[in-house]
Amino acid sequence: MISKWNYLPLTSDQKIAEAALAQRFATVPPISELLVQRGVTSPEEADRFFRPSLRDLHDPFLMPDMDKAVNRLNRALGSKEKIMVYGDYDVDGTTAVALVYKYLQNFYSNIDYYIPTRYEDGYGISTHTIDEFVEQGVGLVIILDCGIKAIEEIAYAKQKGIDFIICDHHVPDDTLPPAAAILNPKLEGCTYPCHDLSGCGVGFKLMQAFSQSNNIDPSELYNMLDLVAVSIAADIVPMTDENRIMAYQGLKRLNANPNLGLRAIIKISQLLGREITISDVIFKIGPRINASGRMQSGKEAVDLLVARDSADAMDHARNIDQYNKDRKELDKTITTEANAIIDARTEEELSKKAIVIYNKDWHKGIIGIVASRLTELYYKPSVVLTLSNGLATGSARSVQGFDIYSAVDSCRDLLETFGGHTYAVGLSMKEENIDEFTRRFEKYVSDHITDKQLTPLVDINAFISFADISNDFVALLRKFNPFGPGNPKPVFCTRSVMDFGTSKLVGKQLEHIKLELVDNTSGKVLNGIAFNMAQYFPHITSGKPFDICYTIEDNHHSSTPNAIQLLIKDIHIPQ
Repeated sequence: MISKWNYLPLTSDQKIAEAALAQRFATVPPISELLVQRGVTSPEEADRFFRPSLRDLHDPFLMPDMDKAVNRLNRALGSKEKIMVYGDYDVDGTTAVALVYKYLQNFYSNIDYYIPTRYEDGYGISTHTIDEFVEQGVGLVIILDCGIKAIEEIAYAKQKGIDFIICDHHVPDDTLPPAAAILNPKLEGCTYPCHDLSGCGVGFKLMQAFSQSNNIDPSELYNMLDLVAVSIAADIVPMTDENRIMAYQGLKRLNANPNLGLRAIIKISQLLGREITISDVIFKIGPRINASGRMQSGKEAVDLLVARDSADAMDHARNIDQYNKDRKELDKTITTEANAIIDARTEEELSKKAIVIYNKDWHKGIIGIVASRLTELYYKPSVVLTLSNGLATGSARSVQGFDIYSAVDSCRDLLETFGGHTYAVGLSMKEENIDEFTRRFEKYVSDHITDKQLTPLVDINAFISFADISNDFVALLRKFNPFGPGNPKPVFCTRSVMDFGTSKLVGKQLEHIKLELVDNTSGKVLNGIAFNMAQYFPHITSGKPFDICYTIEDNHHSSTPNAIQLLIKDIHIPQ
């Protein structure tokens, strides 16, 4: 599929801000343009951007209901109630549970944690679990990364004498559960400055408020920011505002002295001895933690993250690594089967602007990954369904710019449950509703999606020549970390580059190109890698010019210190 390159020139106001910044970064001109694109418009803001500080974290009591939450938590501790920390089985939920449980354990012993199983309990809280908590004498449940739609369940718990503090970040309905306190920056009318916290981030804010209310030194809590950083990266929340501060400080902790469980995962992932980045969390650490909830039970992920013994942590890490290997095999099999279903469809079916597929035998823990792969491959909003506990249960994923939550919400009368974000939704329905859901979902997408949203876009931040890629430029570029939505890795375009004469095909099937390129202005030669772009190799080796867009990456395979390479995102051949 051919991508469209999208460059948005600075507005007149942005150009004024850039001119002020350009004096500060005169020797590296592209830097001021990149900063302005991220809303940084003054040298003072640039200093805060390049050095995210814990001093700039927001007052947790700015979040509605925070005072109620802290008062209820303090009352539970004072009256020695049993507290249950409950969370979702994904990375965000398990890191949130580990953080809140570990932190409160420093001050209180009558506390436990619970992670539902994907297959027996399903998403969120259930009445049978509440009954178990009643038998255990639980008085307060802190529920993390879920709960905002559990109206009936939390009303049931209240009747049984159990209070809930909800720490969630999913989109709420108009009616809210009767909880003792609801902490959610997405509540309508919420004025908390950072609207896009992860579930673990909301849990962190509760613990921050708890420590402030009890005059506790926050240093021990800040030592747990590695867990928050993992949640931010894995849940792909915007890397702006408070999230960027917590991710930045959490990565420092992850590299210097991580949680014992995370240290074991780092070792299993073969990341020891190198600087760990957000990309490492997304592609290596996060999937392993997630695999526990996908393949077995998310509880083992929490067991890992709260481990106090290195040997115990390594045992859990090895188990989780095996779950991840099993997950990869299932992922490969189901993706192949899903593609075969789509390939067998008629021209009319293939012309539709959305994908909905169902196979009752697919593994429930993998379908979210498969939905993401189908969305990426076909560039259409995609829903993948399987059968679980008598219901068609699935995951929906979207393309850039299209709100798939609204699309699923338009079919809510057909659904048993659903919840999520703009780009990712979980849902369940009766099996007999699949056909009608498919029809209505596809119609909603067709009526609301634009042609632009159905075309893959590569957003270009700046046009540069190879001469601009100086040591000073690369050093400043590294300070833009950590990257994520809202602070994406800068994408550059250089026109009229040519093969230096040494580019070659690599990979098991010679599907990638290892490049040595020179541009037509500087004569500077740079290394690059173009994954799955072998179709361009004949043109590249013909000696004719072509245009590239790319990110600038540290080359960990080079023996030269601070070596870089260009990661090619797309190639255009001039017509």
